Amino acid sequence: MPYQKFELDYTGRKLTVETGHIAEQASGAVLVRSGDTMVLVTAVASHAPREGIDFFPLTCDYEEKLYAAGRIPGSFPRREGRPTEAAILACRLMDRPLRPLFPKDFRNDVQVVATVMSTDQENDPVTLAVTGASLALAISDIPHAGPVGCVRVGLIDGRLVVNPTLPELAESDLDLIVAGTEDAIGMVEAGAMQVPEEVMLQALRLAHDEIRRLVAFQNEIVAQIGKPQMSYPSNAVAPEIKAAVAEAAASRIGEAARNVDKAARERAIDELKGQVLEQVAPRFPDHEPSEIKKAFEGELKRAVRTAILEEGIRPDGRRTDEIRTIWSQVGLLPRAHGSALFTRGQTQALSIVTLGSGQDQQKLDGLGLEEFKRFMHHYNFPPYSVGEARPLRSPGRREIGHGALAERAVHNVMPSDEDFPYVVRIVTEILSSNGSTSMASVCGSTLALMDAGVPLKAPVAGIAMGLITEDDSDRAAILSDIQGMEDALGDMDFKVAGTEAGITALQMDMKIKGLRWELMEQALEQARVGRLHILGRMTETLPAPRQEMSMWAPRIETIQINPDKIRDVIGPGGKTIRRIVEETGVQIDVEDDGRVSIASNNGEAMQQAIAMIRDLTEDVEVGKIYKGKVVRIMNFGAFVEILPKKDGLVHISQLADHRVNKVEDVVNIGDEIMVKVIEVDDRGRVNLSRREAIRDLSRQQQEAAGNGAAAPA
Repeated sequence: MPYQKFELDYTGRKLTVETGHIAEQASGAVLVRSGDTMVLVTAVASHAPREGIDFFPLTCDYEEKLYAAGRIPGSFPRREGRPTEAAILACRLMDRPLRPLFPKDFRNDVQVVATVMSTDQENDPVTLAVTGASLALAISDIPHAGPVGCVRVGLIDGRLVVNPTLPELAESDLDLIVAGTEDAIGMVEAGAMQVPEEVMLQALRLAHDEIRRLVAFQNEIVAQIGKPQMSYPSNAVAPEIKAAVAEAAASRIGEAARNVDKAARERAIDELKGQVLEQVAPRFPDHEPSEIKKAFEGELKRAVRTAILEEGIRPDGRRTDEIRTIWSQVGLLPRAHGSALFTRGQTQALSIVTLGSGQDQQKLDGLGLEEFKRFMHHYNFPPYSVGEARPLRSPGRREIGHGALAERAVHNVMPSDEDFPYVVRIVTEILSSNGSTSMASVCGSTLALMDAGVPLKAPVAGIAMGLITEDDSDRAAILSDIQGMEDALGDMDFKVAGTEAGITALQMDMKIKGLRWELMEQALEQARVGRLHILGRMTETLPAPRQEMSMWAPRIETIQINPDKIRDVIGPGGKTIRRIVEETGVQIDVEDDGRVSIASNNGEAMQQAIAMIRDLTEDVEVGKIYKGKVVRIMNFGAFVEILPKKDGLVHISQLADHRVNKVEDVVNIGDEIMVKVIEVDDRGRVNLSRREAIRDLSRQQQEAAGNGAAAPA
């Protein structure tokens, strides 16, 4: 393919696509550019289907190369290793809108790789990667029902902004990423500062308008350079097998699928599947048993969906807007700084909060603007939570994605670093899973934070919504608080987290090509009602953050110093701050703006460290009394150190309230005496008076005691 270049004036910037001269052996490859941000996206499909699988093997990779920002990796080998959390989340953003648009019977391996080649720290490479992935597929021979466009929307000073720069997003009340086709939205990911539902709907409509422009641009490119789609062997089930399975299972499948208990329901379904397989398999000796099992899954899906649409009854007997039984408990773990157990139906999450000092913050080695992270949520999904036995592994993409969603939902109600100078880590252990563990993590994390005494702006709850549609009609059902089966057999997974005032996080994935606007509005409103119900149950357990933190949590006190004095606290090569830490046992964090945070479980040690820091940074104040140490004696007086490396002269006439013939008659080197600053001259020299200090202190003692008091020696 010869070199081609295409341009689009888009949101005040130029969007450029180049192809034909790079990665020529890929099925499709494009270099997408906005400003100085450039992303290479490639798509490759295997020539033959993978044998023995019943799923579509799609892999999406997002490669952050630090050379793109002119950086060298900070790791020991000085090369990129495991993808960062941000890169893994970007992989998921690519996968979610693309996957539903591949043919259902396609089993060839497909890999889409987006490599960030250059970043200007202003134009977002993630949205370019999603749009670029769509275009790489569209110009290739890989079958796909795109194109897909992806945009970002912010809310800045009350105004919705399409594709804001990354610095603008840092000040935005909304970070909304939307992907979709010309006809409908297919994927949503958002974090928000308690944004009302009506504003979110406006943002979604604005995003879809811009997506249509991107899709039209891609269609123009495909019309010029697109390849014919490849042929592939269909993996569809034979119609006669479908009919035989439907006949064998029809009278019993509805009853097997309807049970409140997940384990009992799955046993009944597995038993029926075995009976159907035994009954139908002899009639089709030339077909694999997997075809009959696949036909059974299709019949199960049809039966469950039909019951919901026609009867309004779900597998566990609930109405479409009904939420499962909720109960929660706080303070379970005696040594944790905060803990909560949240249970909704058969989904159970245990969230644990740990508070730390600034030294515990996470350093990020990626391409984003943020370098350090003070709030973390980690999500674990052990196999026993779904009744399975398998090896424990490090968190996968799903675990990282679920943890990040809950983190985003709660982060937006966390107090500022100035109001609460702690590093906060939450770990959520999923103890039982049957639907929306990420939203259970939001609820559990909120309760655990309040149990730890973290002053949240407002409590946050989350709920997962589902959708059942009918192909030949407009009939549809929105489901509140979906369970695992409804997620697997439904058309949508729509997670909404927020406070009483508005949304803090949003995530939507579609298994169909899109969602009608009236259904989007209904889903958001039904989610709001459900969220308020869950919040009510949570506040019955703990209505507000505790006033006192756990006795095991570190105490942090923050003082403000002149930023010019930071070097005095640090000292040459960090010598001074290390001495303070060694002598007191505290942890000290110094910010560039002069904020100094001191963390310790020992109040006396903390006050000692604060006094040492103040001594290092405090300016001499005229009229103030100091306790100083005599460091040098001259014929005309004594030099007294009142602050580290700051001394002043006590003239012989100011040593006592009587005539002094010799300085040594009153003080000697090493003596500690009280002195008052009486002058700082224009050359910075400090003049002190012991006589004035004695008089002032004596007067203060007399006023406090109401009678005469002995003057200090």
